[in-house]
Amino acid sequence: MMTWEQLLSLKRQGDTGKRLRIEQDDTRLGFEVDYDRIIFSAPFRSLQDKTQVIPLSKTDFVHTRLTHSLEVSVVGRSLGRLVGKKIIEKYPYLATIHGYQPNDFGAIVAAAALAHDIGNPPFGHSGEKAIGEYFSRGNGQQFKEQLSPKEWQDLVDFEGNANGFSVLTGTRPGIEGGLRLSYATLGAFMKYPKESLPKKPTAYISDKKFGFFQTDKAFFQEVAEELGLLQINSGEDLRYLRHPLAFLVEAADDICYTIIDFEDGINLGLVAEDFALEYLINLVKDTIDRNKYNALTTKEDRISYLRALAIGNLINDAVKVFLENEEAILKGEFHHALTDKSKYKAQMDDIIKLSVKNIYQSREVIEKELKGYQIINSLLDKFITAYNHQYEGKTSNYDALLLKVLPEKHRLEKSSLYDRLMHICHFISLLTDGNAVLYHDMLG
Repeated sequence: MMTWEQLLSLKRQGDTGKRLRIEQDDTRLGFEVDYDRIIFSAPFRSLQDKTQVIPLSKTDFVHTRLTHSLEVSVVGRSLGRLVGKKIIEKYPYLATIHGYQPNDFGAIVAAAALAHDIGNPPFGHSGEKAIGEYFSRGNGQQFKEQLSPKEWQDLVDFEGNANGFSVLTGTRPGIEGGLRLSYATLGAFMKYPKESLPKKPTAYISDKKFGFFQTDKAFFQEVAEELGLLQINSGEDLRYLRHPLAFLVEAADDICYTIIDFEDGINLGLVAEDFALEYLINLVKDTIDRNKYNALTTKEDRISYLRALAIGNLINDAVKVFLENEEAILKGEFHHALTDKSKYKAQMDDIIKLSVKNIYQSREVIEKELKGYQIINSLLDKFITAYNHQYEGKTSNYDALLLKVLPEKHRLEKSSLYDRLMHICHFISLLTDGNAVLYHDMLG
Protein backbone atom coordinates (compact mmCIF):
# COMPACT_ATOMS: atom_id res chain seq x y z
CA MET A 1 0.00 0.00 0.00
CA MET A 2 1.30 3.46 -0.89
CA THR A 3 1.64 6.03 1.91
CA TRP A 4 1.06 9.78 1.62
CA GLU A 5 4.20 10.73 3.54
CA GLN A 6 6.30 8.90 0.94
CA LEU A 7 4.19 10.02 -2.03
CA LEU A 8 4.72 13.68 -1.05
CA SER A 9 8.51 13.46 -1.31
CA LEU A 10 10.30 16.80 -1.71
CA LYS A 11 13.48 15.06 -2.85
CA ARG A 12 14.96 16.45 -6.06
CA GLN A 13 17.27 15.07 -8.71
CA GLY A 14 20.82 15.06 -7.34
CA ASP A 15 19.82 15.26 -3.67
CA THR A 16 21.81 12.92 -1.45
CA GLY A 17 19.34 12.87 1.44
CA LYS A 18 15.68 13.47 2.27
CA ARG A 19 14.08 16.89 2.15
CA LEU A 20 11.48 17.54 4.81
CA ARG A 21 8.37 19.68 4.45
CA ILE A 22 8.81 21.00 7.99
CA GLU A 23 12.15 22.57 6.99
CA GLN A 24 10.60 24.62 4.16
CA ASP A 25 10.16 28.39 4.13
CA ASP A 26 6.39 28.98 4.19
CA THR A 27 6.74 32.09 2.01
CA ARG A 28 7.84 29.94 -0.95
CA LEU A 29 6.85 26.34 -0.41
CA GLY A 30 8.96 23.59 -1.91
CA PHE A 31 6.29 22.37 -4.28
CA GLU A 32 5.56 25.91 -5.45
CA VAL A 33 9.16 26.13 -6.64
CA ASP A 34 8.29 23.36 -9.13
CA TYR A 35 5.58 25.54 -10.67
CA ASP A 36 7.98 28.49 -10.95
CA ARG A 37 10.69 26.42 -12.61
CA ILE A 38 8.28 25.04 -15.19
CA ILE A 39 6.70 28.35 -16.09
CA PHE A 40 10.09 30.05 -16.64
CA SER A 41 11.45 27.20 -18.79
CA ALA A 42 11.96 27.51 -22.55
CA PRO A 43 10.03 24.30 -23.38
CA PHE A 44 7.00 25.67 -21.52
CA ARG A 45 7.19 29.03 -23.33
CA SER A 46 7.24 27.22 -26.67
CA LEU A 47 3.70 25.94 -25.95
CA GLN A 48 2.40 29.39 -26.91
CA ASP A 49 2.94 28.37 -30.55
CA LYS A 50 1.83 24.76 -30.36
CA THR A 51 -1.54 23.40 -31.39
CA GLN A 52 -4.31 22.56 -28.95
CA VAL A 53 -7.20 21.96 -31.37
CA ILE A 54 -6.74 24.13 -34.46
CA PRO A 55 -3.21 23.84 -35.92
CA LEU A 56 -1.56 27.09 -37.05
CA SER A 57 -4.66 29.07 -36.13
CA LYS A 58 -4.34 32.85 -36.15
CA THR A 59 -7.62 33.36 -34.33
CA ASP A 60 -6.88 35.00 -30.99
CA PHE A 61 -9.61 33.28 -28.98
CA VAL A 62 -8.56 29.74 -29.93
CA HIS A 63 -6.54 27.97 -27.28
CA THR A 64 -2.90 27.05 -27.75
CA ARG A 65 -1.12 24.41 -25.70
CA LEU A 66 0.07 27.25 -23.44
CA THR A 67 -3.37 28.60 -22.54
CA HIS A 68 -4.72 25.06 -22.27
CA SER A 69 -1.89 24.11 -19.87
CA LEU A 70 -2.49 27.19 -17.71
CA GLU A 71 -6.19 26.39 -17.48
CA VAL A 72 -5.54 22.73 -16.65
CA SER A 73 -3.16 23.92 -13.94
CA VAL A 74 -5.81 26.18 -12.39
CA VAL A 75 -8.34 23.34 -12.34
CA GLY A 76 -5.65 20.98 -11.00
CA ARG A 77 -4.81 23.35 -8.15
CA SER A 78 -8.48 23.41 -7.10
CA LEU A 79 -8.72 19.61 -7.27
CA GLY A 80 -5.51 19.21 -5.25
CA ARG A 81 -6.48 21.66 -2.53
CA LEU A 82 -9.96 20.18 -2.09
CA VAL A 83 -8.57 16.66 -1.89
CA GLY A 84 -5.67 17.79 0.30
CA LYS A 85 -8.02 19.32 2.86
CA LYS A 86 -9.85 16.01 3.29
CA ILE A 87 -6.64 13.93 3.29
CA ILE A 88 -5.13 16.08 6.06
CA GLU A 89 -8.35 15.73 8.07
CA LYS A 90 -8.24 11.94 7.61
CA TYR A 91 -4.50 11.62 8.35
CA PRO A 92 -3.73 14.49 10.76
CA TYR A 93 -0.17 13.25 11.37
CA LEU A 94 0.69 14.51 7.87
CA ALA A 95 0.29 18.03 9.25
CA THR A 96 1.34 17.59 12.89
CA ILE A 97 4.44 15.46 12.25
CA HIS A 98 5.41 16.15 8.65
CA GLY A 99 4.10 19.71 8.24
CA TYR A 100 2.04 19.14 5.09
CA GLN A 101 -0.86 21.45 4.28
CA PRO A 102 -3.79 21.21 1.83
CA ASN A 103 -2.04 23.77 -0.37
CA ASP A 104 0.86 21.34 -0.83
CA PHE A 105 -1.47 18.96 -2.64
CA GLY A 106 -2.73 21.85 -4.75
CA ALA A 107 0.83 22.97 -5.59
CA ILE A 108 1.90 19.47 -6.68
CA VAL A 109 -1.12 18.92 -8.92
CA ALA A 110 -0.89 22.47 -10.33
CA ALA A 111 2.78 22.02 -11.27
CA ALA A 112 2.28 18.58 -12.81
CA ALA A 113 -0.78 19.82 -14.70
CA LEU A 114 1.14 22.86 -15.93
CA ALA A 115 3.73 20.51 -17.45
CA HIS A 116 1.38 17.82 -18.72
CA ASP A 117 1.80 18.77 -22.41
CA ILE A 118 5.41 20.01 -22.27
CA GLY A 119 6.69 17.03 -24.29
CA ASN A 120 4.12 17.22 -27.08
CA PRO A 121 5.50 17.74 -30.61
CA PRO A 122 4.22 20.44 -32.98
CA PHE A 123 0.77 20.07 -34.59
CA GLY A 124 -0.99 18.41 -31.67
CA HIS A 125 -1.48 14.67 -31.35
CA SER A 126 -1.01 14.32 -35.10
CA GLY A 127 2.63 15.33 -34.45
CA GLU A 128 3.11 12.28 -32.22
CA LYS A 129 1.53 10.06 -34.86
CA ALA A 130 3.67 11.59 -37.60
CA ILE A 131 6.89 10.78 -35.73
CA GLY A 132 5.71 7.23 -35.03
CA GLU A 133 4.61 6.59 -38.59
CA TYR A 134 7.94 7.83 -40.00
CA PHE A 135 9.45 4.75 -38.33
CA SER A 136 6.58 2.28 -38.73
CA ARG A 137 5.70 3.15 -42.34
CA GLY A 138 8.22 5.64 -43.69
CA ASN A 139 11.96 5.68 -44.33
CA GLY A 140 12.61 5.01 -40.66
CA GLN A 141 11.61 1.37 -41.13
CA GLN A 142 15.21 0.67 -42.20
CA PHE A 143 16.41 0.98 -38.58
CA LYS A 144 14.17 -1.69 -37.01
CA GLU A 145 16.63 -4.57 -37.13
CA GLN A 146 19.39 -2.48 -35.52
CA LEU A 147 17.38 -1.67 -32.38
CA SER A 148 16.07 -3.63 -29.42
CA PRO A 149 12.29 -4.25 -29.34
CA LYS A 150 11.77 -1.61 -26.62
CA GLU A 151 13.96 0.96 -28.39
CA TRP A 152 11.98 0.38 -31.57
CA GLN A 153 8.66 0.67 -29.73
CA ASP A 154 9.78 4.01 -28.23
CA LEU A 155 10.03 5.31 -31.79
CA VAL A 156 7.02 3.78 -33.53
CA ASP A 157 4.75 4.82 -30.64
CA PHE A 158 6.51 8.13 -29.94
CA GLU A 159 4.78 9.37 -26.80
CA GLY A 160 4.47 12.98 -25.63
CA ASN A 161 4.17 11.90 -21.99
CA ALA A 162 7.50 10.04 -22.13
CA ASN A 163 9.08 12.95 -23.99
CA GLY A 164 7.79 15.29 -21.28
CA PHE A 165 9.57 13.22 -18.63
CA SER A 166 12.79 13.71 -20.62
CA VAL A 167 12.21 17.46 -20.83
CA LEU A 168 11.51 17.84 -17.11
CA THR A 169 14.38 15.66 -15.93
CA GLY A 170 17.07 16.37 -18.53
CA THR A 171 18.82 13.08 -17.80
CA ARG A 172 20.36 12.99 -21.29
CA PRO A 173 22.88 15.49 -22.73
CA GLY A 174 21.22 17.87 -25.16
CA ILE A 175 17.86 17.75 -23.41
CA GLU A 176 16.56 21.24 -22.77
CA GLY A 177 15.12 21.06 -19.30
CA GLY A 178 16.45 19.29 -16.28
CA LEU A 179 14.36 21.44 -13.96
CA ARG A 180 15.12 19.51 -10.73
CA LEU A 181 11.48 19.17 -9.79
CA SER A 182 10.40 17.40 -6.63
CA TYR A 183 9.83 13.67 -7.01
CA ALA A 184 6.23 14.20 -5.85
CA THR A 185 5.55 16.48 -8.82
CA LEU A 186 7.29 14.09 -11.21
CA GLY A 187 5.15 11.27 -9.81
CA ALA A 188 1.94 13.23 -10.31
CA PHE A 189 3.08 14.03 -13.86
CA MET A 190 3.59 10.33 -14.76
CA LYS A 191 0.16 9.19 -15.91
CA TYR A 192 1.54 6.01 -17.49
CA PRO A 193 4.40 4.71 -15.30
CA LYS A 194 5.61 1.97 -17.60
CA GLU A 195 7.99 1.43 -20.51
CA SER A 196 6.82 1.04 -24.10
CA LEU A 197 6.62 -2.76 -23.96
CA PRO A 198 4.58 -4.74 -23.22
CA LYS A 199 2.09 -2.62 -25.13
CA LYS A 200 -1.15 -2.05 -23.18
CA PRO A 201 -0.87 -5.39 -21.35
CA THR A 202 -3.98 -4.85 -19.22
CA ALA A 203 -7.10 -2.71 -18.99
CA TYR A 204 -5.45 -0.67 -16.19
CA ILE A 205 -5.55 3.07 -16.88
CA SER A 206 -1.82 3.23 -16.07
CA ASP A 207 -1.10 0.78 -18.92
CA LYS A 208 -2.91 2.77 -21.62
CA LYS A 209 0.30 4.39 -22.94
CA PHE A 210 3.87 4.62 -21.64
CA GLY A 211 5.70 7.20 -19.58
CA PHE A 212 9.44 7.04 -20.26
CA PHE A 213 11.92 6.17 -22.98
CA GLN A 214 14.68 3.60 -22.54
CA THR A 215 17.20 6.44 -22.19
CA ASP A 216 15.41 7.65 -19.03
CA LYS A 217 14.69 4.25 -17.48
CA ALA A 218 17.19 4.37 -14.62
CA PHE A 219 16.08 7.75 -13.30
CA PHE A 220 12.42 6.88 -13.75
CA GLN A 221 12.94 3.82 -11.55
CA GLU A 222 14.72 5.94 -8.93
CA VAL A 223 11.75 8.33 -8.76
CA ALA A 224 9.21 5.49 -8.58
CA GLU A 225 11.06 3.74 -5.75
CA GLU A 226 11.55 6.96 -3.76
CA LEU A 227 7.80 7.60 -3.95
CA GLY A 228 6.90 4.03 -3.03
CA LEU A 229 4.83 3.44 -6.16
CA LEU A 230 3.52 -0.11 -6.39
CA GLN A 231 5.44 -2.15 -8.94
CA ILE A 232 3.59 -4.64 -11.11
CA ASN A 233 5.51 -7.89 -11.25
CA SER A 234 6.25 -8.22 -14.98
CA GLY A 235 9.60 -9.98 -15.04
CA GLU A 236 12.07 -7.79 -16.88
CA ASP A 237 9.40 -5.26 -17.89
CA LEU A 238 9.23 -2.13 -15.74
CA ARG A 239 5.65 -1.23 -14.79
CA TYR A 240 4.21 0.64 -11.82
CA LEU A 241 0.79 1.75 -10.70
CA ARG A 242 0.06 5.46 -10.71
CA HIS A 243 0.88 8.06 -8.11
CA PRO A 244 -2.57 8.93 -6.67
CA LEU A 245 -2.28 12.61 -7.60
CA ALA A 246 -1.81 11.63 -11.25
CA PHE A 247 -5.54 10.85 -11.24
CA LEU A 248 -6.21 14.49 -10.38
CA VAL A 249 -3.87 15.77 -13.11
CA GLU A 250 -5.69 13.57 -15.61
CA ALA A 251 -9.09 14.76 -14.38
CA ALA A 252 -8.04 18.41 -14.75
CA ASP A 253 -7.01 17.75 -18.34
CA ASP A 254 -10.19 15.78 -19.10
CA ILE A 255 -12.37 18.55 -17.69
CA CYS A 256 -10.61 21.30 -19.60
CA TYR A 257 -10.40 19.69 -23.00
CA THR A 258 -14.01 18.49 -22.80
CA ILE A 259 -15.42 21.90 -21.95
CA ILE A 260 -12.90 24.36 -23.38
CA ASP A 261 -12.23 22.63 -26.72
CA PHE A 262 -16.02 22.64 -27.06
CA GLU A 263 -16.03 26.37 -26.36
CA ASP A 264 -13.39 26.89 -29.08
CA GLY A 265 -15.63 25.02 -31.51
CA ILE A 266 -18.53 27.29 -30.63
CA ASN A 267 -16.43 30.45 -31.10
CA LEU A 268 -15.17 29.18 -34.46
CA GLY A 269 -18.71 28.50 -35.62
CA LEU A 270 -18.05 24.74 -35.84
CA VAL A 271 -20.74 24.01 -33.23
CA ALA A 272 -24.07 25.81 -33.44
CA GLU A 273 -24.93 27.90 -30.38
CA ASP A 274 -28.30 26.20 -29.89
CA PHE A 275 -26.66 22.76 -29.77
CA ALA A 276 -23.89 24.05 -27.51
CA LEU A 277 -26.21 25.61 -24.98
CA GLU A 278 -28.35 22.49 -24.81
CA TYR A 279 -25.30 20.26 -24.19
CA LEU A 280 -23.81 22.56 -21.55
CA ILE A 281 -27.12 23.10 -19.76
CA ASN A 282 -27.37 19.31 -19.31
CA LEU A 283 -24.17 19.55 -17.24
CA VAL A 284 -25.33 22.41 -15.01
CA LYS A 285 -29.09 22.01 -14.74
CA ASP A 286 -28.82 21.34 -10.98
CA THR A 287 -26.79 24.48 -10.23
CA ILE A 288 -27.79 27.06 -12.87
CA ASP A 289 -29.31 30.37 -11.76
CA ARG A 290 -32.04 30.74 -14.39
CA ASN A 291 -32.68 34.42 -13.69
CA LYS A 292 -28.98 35.26 -14.04
CA TYR A 293 -28.66 33.17 -17.18
CA ASN A 294 -31.73 34.70 -18.84
CA ALA A 295 -30.38 38.20 -18.17
CA LEU A 296 -27.26 37.52 -20.29
CA THR A 297 -27.59 39.11 -23.73
CA THR A 298 -24.62 37.83 -25.74
CA LYS A 299 -23.55 34.38 -26.87
CA GLU A 300 -20.09 34.88 -25.33
CA ASP A 301 -21.57 35.73 -21.91
CA ARG A 302 -23.96 32.78 -21.98
CA ILE A 303 -21.24 30.33 -22.99
CA SER A 304 -18.82 31.77 -20.42
CA TYR A 305 -21.35 31.44 -17.59
CA LEU A 306 -22.22 27.85 -18.49
CA ARG A 307 -18.55 26.94 -18.94
CA ALA A 308 -17.66 28.22 -15.46
CA LEU A 309 -20.57 26.35 -13.86
CA ALA A 310 -19.75 23.15 -15.76
CA ILE A 311 -16.10 23.19 -14.72
CA GLY A 312 -17.09 23.82 -11.09
CA ASN A 313 -19.52 20.89 -11.11
CA LEU A 314 -16.96 18.57 -12.69
CA ILE A 315 -14.28 19.59 -10.17
CA ASN A 316 -16.52 18.86 -7.21
CA ASP A 317 -17.59 15.52 -8.67
CA ALA A 318 -14.00 14.43 -9.42
CA VAL A 319 -13.01 15.24 -5.83
CA LYS A 320 -15.94 13.17 -4.57
CA VAL A 321 -14.95 10.18 -6.74
CA PHE A 322 -11.30 10.43 -5.64
CA LEU A 323 -12.11 10.57 -1.93
CA GLU A 324 -14.61 7.69 -2.16
CA ASN A 325 -11.87 5.56 -3.75
CA GLU A 326 -8.81 6.94 -1.92
CA GLU A 327 -7.98 3.73 -0.07
CA ALA A 328 -8.41 1.63 -3.21
CA ILE A 329 -6.11 4.05 -5.06
CA LEU A 330 -3.43 3.73 -2.37
CA LYS A 331 -3.71 -0.06 -2.59
CA GLY A 332 -3.47 0.02 -6.38
CA GLU A 333 -6.98 -1.35 -6.80
CA PHE A 334 -8.56 1.58 -8.71
CA HIS A 335 -7.95 1.49 -12.46
CA HIS A 336 -10.21 4.14 -13.97
CA ALA A 337 -10.09 7.80 -14.90
CA LEU A 338 -12.01 9.79 -12.29
CA THR A 339 -14.25 11.25 -15.02
CA ASP A 340 -15.20 7.71 -16.12
CA LYS A 341 -16.82 7.28 -12.71
CA SER A 342 -18.42 10.72 -12.75
CA LYS A 343 -22.18 11.15 -12.46
CA TYR A 344 -21.74 13.51 -15.44
CA LYS A 345 -20.05 10.91 -17.65
CA ALA A 346 -22.97 10.64 -20.09
CA GLN A 347 -23.11 14.41 -20.54
CA MET A 348 -19.32 14.62 -21.03
CA ASP A 349 -19.48 11.78 -23.57
CA ASP A 350 -22.17 13.65 -25.51
CA ILE A 351 -20.00 16.77 -25.66
CA ILE A 352 -16.92 14.81 -26.73
CA LYS A 353 -18.88 12.97 -29.42
CA LEU A 354 -20.10 16.28 -30.88
CA SER A 355 -16.61 17.78 -30.62
CA VAL A 356 -15.09 14.84 -32.52
CA LYS A 357 -17.63 15.20 -35.32
CA ASN A 358 -17.71 18.99 -35.63
CA ILE A 359 -14.27 20.12 -34.42
CA TYR A 360 -11.57 17.43 -34.44
CA GLN A 361 -12.76 16.09 -37.82
CA SER A 362 -13.49 19.48 -39.37
CA ARG A 363 -11.91 20.23 -42.75
CA GLU A 364 -9.73 23.01 -41.30
CA VAL A 365 -8.24 20.70 -38.69
CA ILE A 366 -7.71 17.83 -41.13
CA GLU A 367 -6.02 20.03 -43.74
CA LYS A 368 -3.58 21.48 -41.23
CA GLU A 369 -2.86 18.11 -39.65
CA LEU A 370 -1.97 16.82 -43.12
CA LYS A 371 0.45 19.72 -43.52
CA GLY A 372 1.95 18.87 -40.12
CA TYR A 373 2.47 15.24 -41.20
CA GLN A 374 4.33 16.36 -44.32
CA ILE A 375 6.51 18.82 -42.42
CA ILE A 376 7.51 16.43 -39.63
CA ASN A 377 8.17 13.55 -42.03
CA SER A 378 10.42 15.75 -44.17
CA LEU A 379 12.37 17.18 -41.21
CA LEU A 380 12.91 13.76 -39.66
CA ASP A 381 14.17 12.32 -42.91
CA LYS A 382 16.61 15.14 -43.65
CA PHE A 383 18.09 15.50 -40.17
CA ILE A 384 18.30 11.76 -39.39
CA THR A 385 20.01 11.08 -42.71
CA ALA A 386 22.57 13.85 -42.22
CA TYR A 387 23.18 12.92 -38.56
CA ASN A 388 23.72 9.24 -39.35
CA HIS A 389 25.97 9.98 -42.34
CA GLN A 390 28.52 11.45 -39.90
CA TYR A 391 28.97 8.02 -38.35
CA GLU A 392 28.97 6.14 -41.65
CA GLY A 393 31.65 8.21 -43.38
CA LYS A 394 29.12 9.44 -45.96
CA THR A 395 28.79 13.11 -45.00
CA SER A 396 28.10 15.28 -48.04
CA ASN A 397 28.42 19.05 -48.20
CA TYR A 398 24.63 19.26 -47.94
CA ASP A 399 24.68 17.09 -44.80
CA ALA A 400 27.33 19.35 -43.23
CA LEU A 401 25.32 22.48 -44.02
CA LEU A 402 22.15 20.88 -42.73
CA LEU A 403 23.70 19.99 -39.38
CA LYS A 404 24.95 23.55 -38.98
CA VAL A 405 21.37 24.81 -38.80
CA LEU A 406 20.80 22.61 -35.74
CA PRO A 407 20.94 24.72 -32.57
CA GLU A 408 24.37 24.38 -30.96
CA LYS A 409 23.06 22.45 -27.96
CA HIS A 410 21.80 19.74 -30.34
CA ARG A 411 25.14 19.23 -32.13
CA LEU A 412 26.26 16.38 -29.92
CA GLU A 413 28.19 13.19 -30.48
CA LYS A 414 25.89 10.17 -30.23
CA SER A 415 27.56 6.85 -30.94
CA SER A 416 24.41 4.75 -30.47
CA LEU A 417 21.94 4.65 -33.36
CA TYR A 418 19.03 4.68 -30.89
CA ASP A 419 20.44 7.76 -29.14
CA ARG A 420 20.83 9.54 -32.49
CA LEU A 421 17.29 8.77 -33.58
CA MET A 422 15.85 9.83 -30.23
CA HIS A 423 17.98 12.99 -30.25
CA ILE A 424 16.55 14.14 -33.59
CA CYS A 425 13.01 13.20 -32.55
CA HIS A 426 13.48 15.20 -29.37
CA PHE A 427 14.84 18.21 -31.28
CA ILE A 428 11.85 18.20 -33.63
CA SER A 429 9.42 17.65 -30.75
CA LEU A 430 10.62 20.87 -29.10
CA LEU A 431 9.95 22.97 -32.22
CA THR A 432 6.91 25.19 -32.21
CA ASP A 433 4.42 24.86 -35.05
CA GLY A 434 5.80 28.05 -36.57
CA ASN A 435 9.45 27.03 -36.30
CA ALA A 436 8.72 23.65 -37.84
CA VAL A 437 7.17 25.45 -40.82
CA LEU A 438 10.21 27.75 -41.05
CA TYR A 439 12.67 24.84 -41.03
CA HIS A 440 10.61 23.04 -43.66
CA ASP A 441 10.43 26.10 -45.91
CA MET A 442 14.17 26.72 -45.53
CA LEU A 443 15.17 23.14 -46.33
CA GLY A 444 12.66 22.72 -49.15
